[in-house]
Amino acid sequence: MLFAIPLLSFIIPIVFGGCRFDRPPYLGWDNYITTFITTTILWIVNRYILIWCRRRYPLFKEVRKRLWIQSLTMLIVTIAGNNLIHLILSKTFFTARSEYFFSTDELISSNSAAVFCLIMIMCIYESIYFMHALKDSVEEKEMLKRESLQAHLNALRTQVNPHFLFNNLNTLSSLIPENPKHAVDFVQQLSKVYRHILDVKDEKSILLKDEMEVLNAYTFLLKTRFGNNLDVHVDIPEAKLKNKIVPLSLQILMENAIKHNIVSSDRPLHIHVFTDNGSLVLSNNLQVKNQINESTGIGLDNIRNRYKLLGDKEVKVTENGNSFTVSIPLIEN
Repeated sequence: MLFAIPLLSFIIPIVFGGCRFDRPPYLGWDNYITTFITTTILWIVNRYILIWCRRRYPLFKEVRKRLWIQSLTMLIVTIAGNNLIHLILSKTFFTARSEYFFSTDELISSNSAAVFCLIMIMCIYESIYFMHALKDSVEEKEMLKRESLQAHLNALRTQVNPHFLFNNLNTLSSLIPENPKHAVDFVQQLSKVYRHILDVKDEKSILLKDEMEVLNAYTFLLKTRFGNNLDVHVDIPEAKLKNKIVPLSLQILMENAIKHNIVSSDRPLHIHVFTDNGSLVLSNNLQVKNQINESTGIGLDNIRNRYKLLGDKEVKVTENGNSFTVSIPLIEN
């Protein structure tokens, strides 16, 4: 209003009244003040009508109805109000020019200017209104999408691969009669893994140091099961342990490597965990099984989606025929 009303008050006498600076009719203060008063009053009244119509018809399905009622009401009020203001001004401040105020040319020019002002008001306010509505709609859609994704990930994080539990219980049952002490260690490490799952299920990110401690326990379980058929080499600098990653990501990647690849004495599986260019990398030699266990839904998509919740961090996957490599971003603490 502070910008548009003074500007319109200057433009309208030139465009609709034919006023000029160098020839009659001259653009004087009387023209400017008359237009300024009229434009201000019409603007405020029409703005109130706009606000009332939006409150009266707030729903999206009522937009067409609102625009019709709003436009007709504003048009009637604008034309009637413009002539009434001219009448009042002609009887009070400009009595000497009262006949000019109600000449045919002046009425046509004045009402045309009022309608032009009305169109400007509607364009400005409706544009702002729909831009805000669009922005709110996009933000609401994004919020619902993120909430849905968060709920889905919360459900995923509470799941445990039933094959992992089944295989470890089988390993434990064979250890108990053969090596009771090792069986006790096995139960402790298994308990440590499951305790970690419960502790971090609501966390968005955790220290790499904590994740590595659980990875060691997880590796102990796998090494007990596969023996020398599985080789896990970890090379993480001490300084990198202060960074963060999404919880259970290494366990998921290790689980995927075991599930999708052959692990045998003839074809041992080699898994290498290291850091490279601000990312944590897990790489394994590629020896894909002909048949794999049915997926439980916990995998690379889980990790990708959780990184999306944290920002624009990207999980990179590389497969070259000989190896399969997953690079997950390290988050600075």
